[in-house]
Amino acid sequence: MCQSKEGRDVMRNMVEELDEVAGLQYKKFLAFPWILTVTWPLDSDSAEYPLMQSGPHSRWFHTEFSEFVSVLVAQCQHTIIFDSYLMSAVISLLSELSNSYVRAFRHTFTLAATKLLSSLMGVALSLSVGIENSQKLYGVQRTKTARQRSTQQLERLQKKITELQEKRAEIESMMDVIFKGIFLKRYRDVLPEIRSICMEELGLWMKLYSSLFLNDSYLKYIGWMMYDKTPDVRLKCMLALQGLYGDPALLPKLDLFTSRFKDRIISMTLDKDNEVAVQTMKLLVLISRTSEDVLTPEDHNRLLQFVYCSQRPLAAAAGEFLFSRLLSAEASETQDSMNEEDIRAQQTYTRIKALLQFYQESEAHTHVVYLVDSLWDCGGALLKDWPTLTSVLLQDSSPQGLGFSSAEQAVLVEILVASVRQASEGPLLAGRSGAKKVLNAREKKCQIDDCLKLTEHLLVVLPQLLSKYSYSCDIVASLIKIPQYFLTQSQEAENSEQVCSLVAEMASVLDLHSSPAVLEAAARTYLSLCGEGTAWCSVVSAARDSLVESWMEHLKDLLKDSLSGDGFSADEEKLEDIVTTTRKLRTFHSCHDLSRWNLFDLLSPLLSEEVICRGAPAEILEEVLQCLSLTLLWSLNKSSELLTSREKAVAQRLQLCLFSESSHRCLSHGSHRVRSQAFLGVCDILTAHWFQLHVWDPTCFGPLLFTPSPKLQRALLTFACTHVFVGADGDSQSKVGESPDEEKLENLHRRRNLLAAFCKLISTWSSRNEHGS
Repeated sequence: MCQSKEGRDVMRNMVEELDEVAGLQYKKFLAFPWILTVTWPLDSDSAEYPLMQSGPHSRWFHTEFSEFVSVLVAQCQHTIIFDSYLMSAVISLLSELSNSYVRAFRHTFTLAATKLLSSLMGVALSLSVGIENSQKLYGVQRTKTARQRSTQQLERLQKKITELQEKRAEIESMMDVIFKGIFLKRYRDVLPEIRSICMEELGLWMKLYSSLFLNDSYLKYIGWMMYDKTPDVRLKCMLALQGLYGDPALLPKLDLFTSRFKDRIISMTLDKDNEVAVQTMKLLVLISRTSEDVLTPEDHNRLLQFVYCSQRPLAAAAGEFLFSRLLSAEASETQDSMNEEDIRAQQTYTRIKALLQFYQESEAHTHVVYLVDSLWDCGGALLKDWPTLTSVLLQDSSPQGLGFSSAEQAVLVEILVASVRQASEGPLLAGRSGAKKVLNAREKKCQIDDCLKLTEHLLVVLPQLLSKYSYSCDIVASLIKIPQYFLTQSQEAENSEQVCSLVAEMASVLDLHSSPAVLEAAARTYLSLCGEGTAWCSVVSAARDSLVESWMEHLKDLLKDSLSGDGFSADEEKLEDIVTTTRKLRTFHSCHDLSRWNLFDLLSPLLSEEVICRGAPAEILEEVLQCLSLTLLWSLNKSSELLTSREKAVAQRLQLCLFSESSHRCLSHGSHRVRSQAFLGVCDILTAHWFQLHVWDPTCFGPLLFTPSPKLQRALLTFACTHVFVGADGDSQSKVGESPDEEKLENLHRRRNLLAAFCKLISTWSSRNEHGS
């Protein structure tokens, strides 16, 4: 049966009895393959077998076992594999064991059978190459003249071709037996790992041996298993299809499958398993690139909205779909006469225009950062082209459609700010998960380089942008955030002239706008630029102090006239001016320590009993309460530095007492915003005072204890019971049956904040009493 010595050695090893210690006793299956008898180990039903063990051992066994089968077939492909008996016996053995009721054997030998088929496919492919080469030689011999042609060589070539074709037919027959006898029984096995193996190997067979396996008779199995309940099986189907759609030569054979299962593939982008959804989106990207007419415009619109989803890997895949579909600018005929730089600029303009159009059509007006994050991996070069983006913004708007309209420029500003933030901080966004949290050395270096580039460019251009868009509150609020992401170690940071120009434009913006968004962004930007170690710290700090000083002087002049009598009097214009200036000071005070300007002494008269009783506007009282609470918080935070004598400690306790009394009076005010701010302010101050006592260093001069009066304690408790623990019918601020959902959510959020502040106050002071402080 086997003529060579190597074949005899293999035969002897195959028929030897197995070791009885292993628990398995086979009869000599080469002689009696149909009467295989197996005595199973006692723990054969255990879930712990090599392919299912936890840890790396399972992966190692899977890899080594698969490699063993491949090497075995490769070593035997010229000898016993064609002896007409061995492979038949091996396939019979695998068929019986893969059909076993014992999961361990069924799983292991299904893997062996599929890997055997894959190895046989390699043999068939090598035979096909041999046939093709022999046919080429045969054709060359046939083209020769009768005198040059060798009849014996033609006969040898023809005989070799026939022999190789017969061997290939035999191998294909073996593969067909394995497929029908093992695959068709196991691809719907109850064990999901077996189903995954079948789908993974089927995709490989279709890709490597498309002439036999890539047809609708085999593709239907992948289509059916896309509905499998196990995510890993569906994942293997998607990966298999990616290999098929990624080869343009195979696309004509996929037309019927695509038309039949397209809807299922699109629906799998909503799969509950994130990895399945991501791989499905990547498959659709391949389909859209290779087959233009497969996906309809409705399908495209549906898939493009995934750039706003909460899972970053899926959003990034959808961003790749968006970039390949809409943002891949094709070369036009007019580019033939343009240089390389002009061509790049024109392509960038075209892509920006398409991106703006997509964003405006999607109507997701608060999701620019998510759109930028989705496009960052595939379109980072476009989003980090800050010179081009700023040059577009500095152009005049054109409503005739020749350039960018005002609305498009406003969106482009949001994209610019989002790209700057992304380059500086990375893809960590609130509400979006799956981002890489730890950067490697190469990514960190790339991040630093990007920050250096944006700092050097935007430090020069940003003043021009602030000057041009100073009329728009929303645009300025976005632009003024950009310096927060500057790299302080850049060479441009040492250019004080550029820094002074930027600070001057920021001051001009603050003179024009007093909206909370602009003020908060400006305060945070000044805080970032004034940080210790920055090259521009002294310049920006001096500019900030000058700005605050001008506001203080202006507020003093306003209050001097308004508080001339026992009450408060001011016309509408002056009232708005007081509110605006106080808001500016309060917003900056939340980030910067303005204690040296004595804001408490300036603003505390506005909370006197006479002023409150004589109708002081609620807007002013709310701003003053916030400003005074911030002043006390800064004072308490720096007690170890400020309290150097008893007089200063007494003055601090007096301020606490005055603020508590004023807040107590405001708890009964007619405006719910004033009441809520008074409650939050006094809770925060008392909590901070307890923390001050808790961290006090006994070696230094200590703070003086301040205890809220019993009346204030009862007032706080009553306020919490009245304004926090209320239902929809008891909330005096909402209209029953008429309040929209947004207002209800806002009221719920407000009550939660009040409750959190009160609970924090109760817990801290209870802890102080328990420890005998």
